[in-house]
Amino acid sequence: MEDERKDGAYGTPQKYDPTFKGPIYNRGCTDIICCVFLLLAIVGYVAVGIIAWTHGDPRKVIYPTDSRGEFCGQKGTKNANKPYLFYFNIVKCASPLVLLEFQCPTPQICVEKCPDRYLTYLNAYKSQDFEYYKQFCVPGFPKDKSVAEVLRDGDCPAVLTPSTPLARRCFPAIHAHKGVLMVGNETTYEDGHGTRKNITELVEGAKKANGVLEARQLAMRIFEDYTVSWYWIIIGLVIAMVMSLLFIVLLRFLAGIMVWVMIVMVILVLGYGIFHCYVEYSRLRGKAGSDISLMDLGFQTDLRVYLHLQQTWLAFMIILTILEVIIILLLIFLRKRILIAIALIKEASRAVGYVMCSMLYPLVTFFLLCLCIAYWASTAVFLSTSNEAIYKIFGDVNTCPVVGKTCNPETFPSSNESRLCPGAHCQFAFYGGESGYHQALLGLQIFNAFMFFWLANFVLALGQVTLAGAFASYYWALHKPDDLPAFPLFSAFSRALRYHTGSLAFGALILAIVQIIRVMLEYLDQRLKAADNKFAKFLMTCLKCCFWCLEKFIKFLNRNAYIMVSQPGTRDPEPTHRLLLAGRSPHSHLGGLILFPPYLPPDCHLWHQLLHLSQECLLPAHEKHHQVRKHTAAPLPSSPDP
Repeated sequence: MEDERKDGAYGTPQKYDPTFKGPIYNRGCTDIICCVFLLLAIVGYVAVGIIAWTHGDPRKVIYPTDSRGEFCGQKGTKNANKPYLFYFNIVKCASPLVLLEFQCPTPQICVEKCPDRYLTYLNAYKSQDFEYYKQFCVPGFPKDKSVAEVLRDGDCPAVLTPSTPLARRCFPAIHAHKGVLMVGNETTYEDGHGTRKNITELVEGAKKANGVLEARQLAMRIFEDYTVSWYWIIIGLVIAMVMSLLFIVLLRFLAGIMVWVMIVMVILVLGYGIFHCYVEYSRLRGKAGSDISLMDLGFQTDLRVYLHLQQTWLAFMIILTILEVIIILLLIFLRKRILIAIALIKEASRAVGYVMCSMLYPLVTFFLLCLCIAYWASTAVFLSTSNEAIYKIFGDVNTCPVVGKTCNPETFPSSNESRLCPGAHCQFAFYGGESGYHQALLGLQIFNAFMFFWLANFVLALGQVTLAGAFASYYWALHKPDDLPAFPLFSAFSRALRYHTGSLAFGALILAIVQIIRVMLEYLDQRLKAADNKFAKFLMTCLKCCFWCLEKFIKFLNRNAYIMVSQPGTRDPEPTHRLLLAGRSPHSHLGGLILFPPYLPPDCHLWHQLLHLSQECLLPAHEKHHQVRKHTAAPLPSSPDP
C-alpha cells in the first residue's frame, strides 16, 4: 500500500502535518462566483414570487368555475349558496378537447345540490317535476321556447342522472352491482333525445372531467390534511426522535446482539408473510369473483378491494419469497462483512454519543425543506392562477367552422358567430392572456421548479457538510472528548456557510440541472404516450434511464466531495478528482458492480473509507496517532449517519 502511494498511483501524496487535527479553521472561501450566482438567483426568485402574488388568485384553484367564469360557492356573490358545479352533458367530457383546453365542452352552472333522481327534459316539461328541473337550467332562460329550441341553445340539460359531489363537482352516482355498472337502478340511461345509451359512456366522461381537476385538488387535499393533523405529525416526529436516541444508546452497548436479532427478526417476519399469503391465496382459490385479474379491475380508491383477489396474494407471496432468498444469500456470502458492520455501528453510535446535537440537526434540514416546498408551491399556485378568463366558442366541429375561437359572452348572442352556428355556446374555456407577462408564465414556472431543485439540493448539501464536519472533529480528536470543540455541530454549520456556500451551490446547481431535465423528459413522455411511435418511446426510455443514472452518480460525487470539502477546506473539483483517484484503489472494487455507475458508490469509495475508519477507530489512541505519523497521507473518513 505504501509503495502504491509513493508511486503516485492515487494522486500526489500529502505530507504529514503535525498541526492537522481535522477541519481547518483558518481556511478561505471557495467557489465565490457560484455563491454570487446563487444570491442573484435568490433575488430573482423573490421577484418572481412578488409578481406572482400580485397577479395571482388562488380562488381559481379552490372554487370550481362555471361557463361564465364565475366561482361556485364564493361568499359575497350570487353563487354563494351554490357550491357545486353541474355539467349539462358529462359524456362530452370524454372529448379530446378536454386534454387541450382543460375544460369540458358542455355548459356548466353552479347549483345548490347535485341531482338525486333520473329525469329527462321531455318528461319534466309541462309536469310537476319542472320546478325541480329548472334549478339545473341556465338562470333566466326564456320559458316561451319550445323543447327543441331549449335543447338546441343549451338552456337546460337534456337529462338528469343521480349524482354525488366530488371535489365540488357533480359526477354520476355510478356503482357496481354483481359486477354490472349501474346508475341508480338502471344499467342504461336515456340521453334526452329518445336514445338509450350505456353507462360506460358516463364513466368515460366522468373520468376525463375528474382528471382535469385531480392535479389541482391534490395539492389542496394535502394542505388540508396537514392543517388538520399537524399536531399528530409533530407527536410522531418526537416519538421517532426519542426511539432513535434509545436505539443508538442500545447499539452502543449491544450492537452485535441487536444486529443479529434484527436480521433473524426480518427473516422470521418475511417467512410468516409468505405463509400468510399462501394461506389467503389457498382460501380464495375457487371462490367466486376472486379470479379477476388486477389489470381488469384497474385502480380502485378503496385498496381493500384488492385483498379479495387471488392475484394480489400471489404477487405478495412471490415478492416476499424473492426478498427472503436475497437476504439469505447475502447472509451466506457476506457473513464476514457483518462483523465489520457491527464494529462500524459501535463506532458510529459512540460518535453520535459524543455529538448528541447531531440528532437534532435533521429537524433543521426538515424545516428548511418545508420552507422551500411552501415557497415553491405557493408561487406555482399564484403563477398558475394569474391568467385572465378566456372564453371560446364550443359546438359541433363538423357543422360550426368557428369552434375554438375566442368570444365575448356578453355580445355573443347577437354576434355573427351565433347566427352562423345556432347550437354553439360562448363559455369559459381556461385562464390565459396575451400580454408579455402571460406569455412568459411557462418560463416562470420552469424557473420556479429549477430554483426549487437548486435550493432543496443546497439545503441537503448543507446538512451533509455540517454533519461531515461535526463527525470529522470527533474523528480527528486524539483525546475524546477533551479535544472536541464545545459545539462541534454549530462550528461545522458556521464553517459551511461562511467558507463553502459557493461549493455547495456549485454541486446543487449541477444536480438541479439534471433534475429539471428529468422533469421535462417526464412531461414529454406523458405527451408522447398516446403516440404510436415505438422509436420515440424507445429513445425516451433510454434518455430517462441515462439521466436517472447520471443523477445518482452526481449525488454520489457530491456527497463524498462535500465530506472532503468539510475537512481540509479545498474547492469542490479538487476533492472530486481525488475521490475518483481513490476509487481506483483495490479496496474500491470489493463487490462493486461495474455495469451501472449508480450502484458503484456504496461498493467503491465509501467502502474504502469505511474500512479505513473501522481499522483506525478500533485501534487504541496511541497506536492510531503512531499510524498517522507513519503514513504520508491520512485517510479522510466519511460521516456516519446518525
